[in-house]
Amino acid sequence: MKAELRSLPRSLADLVAQHLVASGRLLDDDPELAYKHARTARRLAARLGGVREAVAITAYLAEHYDEALTEFRAVRRMTGNHEVLAMMADCERALGRPDKALALTRDKHVHDVSEATQMELLIVAAGARRDMKQLAAAIQTLEVPELTKRTRAEWLPRLRYAYADALEAAGRTEDALEWFHRAAAADADGSTGAAERAAQLEGLEFTDLDEDDDYDNPDAADEPEAEDEADLADEADLAHEADLADQPAELLDDEPADAEELTDELEPTDEAERTDEAELADEPADTETTEKPEN
Repeated sequence: MKAELRSLPRSLADLVAQHLVASGRLLDDDPELAYKHARTARRLAARLGGVREAVAITAYLAEHYDEALTEFRAVRRMTGNHEVLAMMADCERALGRPDKALALTRDKHVHDVSEATQMELLIVAAGARRDMKQLAAAIQTLEVPELTKRTRAEWLPRLRYAYADALEAAGRTEDALEWFHRAAAADADGSTGAAERAAQLEGLEFTDLDEDDDYDNPDAADEPEAEDEADLADEADLAHEADLADQPAELLDDEPADAEELTDELEPTDEAERTDEAELADEPADTETTEKPEN
């Protein structure tokens, strides 16, 4: 791709590269947006095979199968890259043309592609057979030596899963269960969902182990945690400070003495009462005292 970009003016090459990088980063999380970035790159540099391949792949993942197929054909013509055959065949299946999908799986360049692409072609071919209601042929297509191969290749769990799925569709439940288990054993990241399918056949249910501990105590969710209470208290303090900040300046700038007098008038303290009693105690005994009128 870098070599292709060097054929463009520097500023244009930088712009195209930015869109391609954005497309690659968004590929897993947002295929549609990744596809839009790739299309923008194509508008700027439609003669670059790498750009056309980016458009083809993102269109395929975003399920724009017509455009993806067109772009994959352009990639083969421009670059001679036949690794796209499996995705092209899958596009034909998605467009409701299983016969054309099968034709692509028998392309003359099939033996020139990698082992991974060959396995993907087998999976697509089996799917096309199933689309045509040829279930026995689909199973036979997948019965290849690679099913029992010891490898960590990404295609192995997919191949085993497709085989197990075809067996279940044919009513061979026990065989399907065995191969779902074997697919799960090869599927380190659980991308195929083979373990879940096996559990379903066995009548088991999966439990989400990532749930909160509140699952064991349903009432715990209704009880505020200490940290939450502290947060509420902090919010209350902040609200109080905000209220003070909104007060007119003359109310906030009162002299302390006036504030103390106001407090003494409204909320007499026990200390003040004790002071009055002490003054009365210091007066001469013959001094007459009067009771304060009750309020």
